Amino acid sequence: MSKTLALTEELIALSSVTPEDKGCQQRLIALLEPLGFVCETIRSGDVTNLWAKRTGAAGNGATAQPLLVFAGHTDVVPTGPIEQWHSLPFVPTRRDGKLYGRGAADMKTSIAAMVVAVEEFTSAHPGHKGSIGFLITSDEEGPATDGTVVVCNELKKRGEQIDYCLVGEPTSVNLLGDMSKNGRRGSMSGKLTIRGVQGHIAYPQLAKNPIHLAAPALADLVEEHWDAGNEYYLPTSWQMSNIHGGAGASNVIPGEVVIDFNFRFSTASTVDGLQQRVHAILDRHKLEYSLKWTVNGLPFLTPRGVLSDALSDAIRAETGLETELSTTGGTSDGRFIAQICPQVIEFGPPNASIHKIDEHIELRFVEPLKNIYRRLLENLLI
Repeated sequence: MSKTLALTEELIALSSVTPEDKGCQQRLIALLEPLGFVCETIRSGDVTNLWAKRTGAAGNGATAQPLLVFAGHTDVVPTGPIEQWHSLPFVPTRRDGKLYGRGAADMKTSIAAMVVAVEEFTSAHPGHKGSIGFLITSDEEGPATDGTVVVCNELKKRGEQIDYCLVGEPTSVNLLGDMSKNGRRGSMSGKLTIRGVQGHIAYPQLAKNPIHLAAPALADLVEEHWDAGNEYYLPTSWQMSNIHGGAGASNVIPGEVVIDFNFRFSTASTVDGLQQRVHAILDRHKLEYSLKWTVNGLPFLTPRGVLSDALSDAIRAETGLETELSTTGGTSDGRFIAQICPQVIEFGPPNASIHKIDEHIELRFVEPLKNIYRRLLENLLI
């Protein structure tokens, strides 16, 4: 059995349902410290974070740059009904050419591949230039308030400069290497309350139906062209997720209607700009309303450059594939890292089974994933 597969199985066996780490990071520390990494555990609330850094023999003072950081998370989502799994979710099981277990794809294989890749690289190139870092959290699948963002804020206070960051999220689609992510859309939610006047449904002249009042404004919000996107992003999308109005009786006009909505927005739009345009539409309809905004994450983008080229070259050399740069999907911890690092790329195994019953990774992808990470190190630090 390869070291990568053995470590992956060892990590899967630790039931680190968010925000628990269950000893995953201690196992990583035990492997990284002998390689010359200085490891620091940063706890926040119930969350365990790891910041580890190693400077090559050629790295000294100002020459310790560039700093390449591998980032990821040890927490996993809940299993769902265990009886629906064909094998226990925290008992790594190999069958039919696949490794099954919660976290197999998201993202314990990536973490194992990162560690073994660094072990091989530092053994072969002890005098490499620059530095290597690990930023690992147990709060990516949860609220993400005590995890990567806390470490990034601490590094910012210290003046720590990260030059390149590879996040091991599962980005591939059909084959390992067919897609990597060079950015993610921002996410901003709104809770809109439109007020009317409650009354008997038989006497509408004595009431004011907020659902009726809301409908034309909602139609305008749906039809609004927010932006055209750009080379890397689809146009910004506004979507309603919930709408609630009514007193639970068929003969009562409600006094208010509450609408939950969300923007998935690109770098072609801004938080302030989107908020101002929403308020302008609502005001144009002369609605009596309140609106609470929540910014879940800002968009980030790494244009084609040193990091994306180095990763593309590594993928091509290992798999023969030309990786597609994409910004699709949900948010990731890359949004926090991008605040202190100019180049952030996400790359990992196929994502078709993540968060599902019988999560798995094809065994044929495990060693190539490690090799791609090692080749990335070679491309950037030799």
